[in-house]
Amino acid sequence: MKNNKKKQIGAWIAIIVLLLAACMPMFFAFGKGENAGNYFRAAIGVAIIVPVLAYAMWMVYRILDRDKKKERNSVVENIIFDVGKVLVKFEWEAYLDSFGFTPEKRDKIAKAVFLSDTWNERDRGSYEEEYYVNQMVKAAPDCEAEIRAVMKDSGKTIEKMEYADTWVRYLKDKGYKVYILSNYGNETMRMTKQKLTFLKYVDGAVFSCDVKLIKPEPEIYRTLIERYHLEPEKSVFLDDRKENCEAAEKFGIHAIQFHSFKQGTAELEKLGVK
Repeated sequence: MKNNKKKQIGAWIAIIVLLLAACMPMFFAFGKGENAGNYFRAAIGVAIIVPVLAYAMWMVYRILDRDKKKERNSVVENIIFDVGKVLVKFEWEAYLDSFGFTPEKRDKIAKAVFLSDTWNERDRGSYEEEYYVNQMVKAAPDCEAEIRAVMKDSGKTIEKMEYADTWVRYLKDKGYKVYILSNYGNETMRMTKQKLTFLKYVDGAVFSCDVKLIKPEPEIYRTLIERYHLEPEKSVFLDDRKENCEAAEKFGIHAIQFHSFKQGTAELEKLGVK
């Protein structure tokens, strides 16, 4: 913001100088005395030279700015986002608490549902939703009704981050390509797709449920790279899980373990992404 204000002040100063230079011939044209003619000719020269110099300076600025952008793009051209806990909130605990279960039942359901291997495998999308729900029920059969009620509206665990759309659009406006690489289940996608408004701005996406692969399996990264012809060394991946970042780095992709918007943008700046 401060830089923009300085640029605006500089632009106004330049405009005033140019206007004064353009008006000088008129001022001296009405002057009198033996030096009036010389002043008039000098003013004409200034009125011509100042705009030429201004144009030359503008061209130099453009060339330097272009070179700066080339230097930036040589480091990172592609920004790859995870979705959960990066562009959307995953607030399963608050959602589960909203049912008012006793502490004992609440913990049992949490282990059978959100903290289970079945929940993670559900993102692969190999089976229908009923299969995964039945697996969760097997883990806590005395909580069957409650588990089915929780899973019925589990899309309520997802809410878009306030900065998601703005961040993706900002990076696009800066000339970066933006992609999605996310573990995301079929049913979760059905229930929450209308919330993922940032998807309309991205250049491509690989969701686990579409390719039947989940991070950190190497093939899901290979799928993204090959599908969109990405150069790993010119790409950076933001994910909240360390193991997913480490898997990306094995392909030569820069990786940032995401904790917050402020921290994520600061880490991107270190790679020249501003």
